[in-house]
Amino acid sequence: MTSLAPRWRKSIRSANEGNCVEVADNLPGVVLVRDSKDRSGPTLTFTSGAWRGFLTAVPGSGDLDPSRSR
Repeated sequence: MTSLAPRWRKSIRSANEGNCVEVADNLPGVVLVRDSKDRSGPTLTFTSGAWRGFLTAVPGSGDLDPSRSR
């Protein structure tokens, strides 16, 4: 059995101030979200479908396109 580790990333528009969220969307069927200031703190878990719905609803969500991340 292979265990995948979350691959965390943040928006390319994020400043280096640490006031942002990080997203891990490389896991099957789920997307994880955490506060970049508290990486060992709580993590929100969304289904892939719920996350897609969120991105569709957020204006300018093209900024969160994984192909454009750091």
